[in-house]
Amino acid sequence: MHNIRVVASVCAVAVMLLGSTLDLRAGDQSAASVEFGEKGIVFRNADTSSEVRMRFRLQAWSNYTSRSIQDLSFASLDGLIRRSRLQFAGHLFDPSIEFKIELGFSRSDLATNAPDHPNLILDAIGYWKPTSDLKLGFGQTKLPGNRQRVISSSEMEFPDRTNVNGFFNIDRDGGFFAAWTPVKGSTIVNLAGAVTTGEGRNQPAYDGSGLAYTGRVEVLPLGKFSNKGDYIEGDLYHEPKPKLSLALTGHYNDLMGRTRGQLGSKLYDLRSSTVWYADGLLKWNGWALYGEWAQRSAEDPITYSSDSSKTAAVFVGDGYMGQVSYTFPFMLSIAGRYGVVNANDQLAGNSAYIRSTMYAGCITYYINGHRIKTQLEVGADIEEDLNTGTELESTAHARFNVEIGI
Repeated sequence: MHNIRVVASVCAVAVMLLGSTLDLRAGDQSAASVEFGEKGIVFRNADTSSEVRMRFRLQAWSNYTSRSIQDLSFASLDGLIRRSRLQFAGHLFDPSIEFKIELGFSRSDLATNAPDHPNLILDAIGYWKPTSDLKLGFGQTKLPGNRQRVISSSEMEFPDRTNVNGFFNIDRDGGFFAAWTPVKGSTIVNLAGAVTTGEGRNQPAYDGSGLAYTGRVEVLPLGKFSNKGDYIEGDLYHEPKPKLSLALTGHYNDLMGRTRGQLGSKLYDLRSSTVWYADGLLKWNGWALYGEWAQRSAEDPITYSSDSSKTAAVFVGDGYMGQVSYTFPFMLSIAGRYGVVNANDQLAGNSAYIRSTMYAGCITYYINGHRIKTQLEVGADIEEDLNTGTELESTAHARFNVEIGI
């Protein structure tokens, strides 16, 4: 019954949104338009002062995991809907007033392991664009963090992101957002910032918690990428000249309540942490080379239950990943990646004192770019206990992914 009520509520909101946006009064019905194309399903009112773009996507997986790298017999074989999403975006009554709403319906989209409650709201934000180079927003969306997290999961060369992203990404949050492009031309500079709750996606505040502050600067010294390709994995557009983007992000979360800031399990006491990211992307003639480094630090990261029998720790440490790919003109790509995460010595003696390593390769066939594609990934995942120097886990995996969307 709960799921039925959720779906019914979503449909009701969609109908009200489209109805109010298009203003379908008797005199305007013939002039309102509906189109289907690269932007999805687009609804416009008579004078085009309002526009709503509707998209959907699904991502279906089949996963194989071995018992170990030495023993490749089946430990598990499953199939699941990794992502199932519905998105509305556009502008209302004036091109400078924009919005984005994205809802997720799969088990992983609902964040069922969130500490307080699962929810289907991914993005829900309104923007004001006083100029073409400045955008101000209020609501919930992705923080301007590491590039791989800000890149949509629908635009990736692999079915999912790396272990480095998993340990360090700052995900979504609610609050105030701003993006500005002060330098344009042969060299481009993009700035982005946010002041947010620090609690994560649609989560209540913890007593005594503070705010989170995020800033990101990007420099494109060789000019603009084709079709916003600096936030699309793989060189699908075969850049005729080299294109490069270099970026640095800083994030401070004051008195947070979760082990990884906006994500993770609950801490027993509040802690503050700082996260740094540096990333670079180079594309040219079908080749794409991408690298990322991340670090999280915190004073006294380990927290204890009231009787000291249990611990929960802020994950502090660093990680780096590299990814390279080539996309053939007939839209088949091959890609490889490597990622390593190392816990800081502050976690020595704790179960979080680990090293995580991943290796993976992927073949992708783009039927309609990133909108419709099939992928086959194979790789290995190794997790080591740095307290004892022994392996906790060492497995091989294969993953078949089908992405369909508009």
